[in-house]
Amino acid sequence: MTTPAQHHVEPLAGYDRFDITASHRAVLVPGSIWYPASTRTYAVPIGDNPVFTGTRALVGAAAQGGKHPLILLSHGSGGNMDGLGWLSSELAQRGALVVAVNHPGTTSGDSSPRRTPRLDQRAKDLSAALDTVLADPSFGPLIDKSRISALGFSLGGSTVIDLAGGRFERTKFRDYCKRFADQGDCVFFQKGGIDFDHLPVEMEADVRDPRISSIVAVEPGLTDALSDESIAAMTLPVQLIGLGAPNPWRAVDVSASGSNLAARLPRASLETIRPASHFTFLGLCKPEAAQLLEAEQDDPVCTDPEGSDRATIHARVIEAVARFLGLAVASASANAAYQ
Repeated sequence: MTTPAQHHVEPLAGYDRFDITASHRAVLVPGSIWYPASTRTYAVPIGDNPVFTGTRALVGAAAQGGKHPLILLSHGSGGNMDGLGWLSSELAQRGALVVAVNHPGTTSGDSSPRRTPRLDQRAKDLSAALDTVLADPSFGPLIDKSRISALGFSLGGSTVIDLAGGRFERTKFRDYCKRFADQGDCVFFQKGGIDFDHLPVEMEADVRDPRISSIVAVEPGLTDALSDESIAAMTLPVQLIGLGAPNPWRAVDVSASGSNLAARLPRASLETIRPASHFTFLGLCKPEAAQLLEAEQDDPVCTDPEGSDRATIHARVIEAVARFLGLAVASASANAAYQ
């Protein structure tokens, strides 16, 4: 008796989008969710564009039952929620729900230096997204409320620190930019005509969300501006991830050679992944992307250090985050890759 030949089925996460009503915004905030899927719908590349290769997902598929940890995801300055699909997809396949937003004023095609200091608005975007998904009849019942975390990259790293109780001080950031005026964050603000003596007072707002039980901050910015009191009071587990080769950017360095945030937080761990640059955290680039960016005089987001392999760095980031958050060490759906 013969059995039908097994055929390979690509393991994919589910994906859907939703609109977020937020009282602090005059517009709806775009949101998305990646999750472990229990059925197969049509697969499409999420976040695909002339520069970055998209991440395939099952749009609108039914989610796996049970209780799942939830991760709020915050993109970097000028980035977007779908651009980090490589990470969201893998965390979802390890059993998590990943909810992300496009932060108005600091997202792709809508990124302004004048709006960037409003970290309070970004943090509130994540809290509003959490409110929305908890109330959603499809996904709300699937959330393990004891395992809600937040993960952010670059400015998104600053955002999740703010969400966890970190308080940013305007005078400290002003002094940092006086000392390190050549750093990318300070240069970006200068291009927008930012007056460092008159940064928005809302930058210092307390926007802590007590529902967050842990955070992951990858190359977070503005950490020199954090108040000592708020750092000491941040007793939740924090994973800091640093990239950079041969040396990290001063603007996002949380080691002893930078802001030393890693040593100052009560329950922080620092994982350094190299060889990589700050931009290596972004998605996989298409073959012609580097030349296209050079022609457009854009940031070299597709140029990695010698000896670096972006896919390998991504895999190490995924495993580090999954380990810290207690997720499966390998994609859960990989076991069902054949049917």
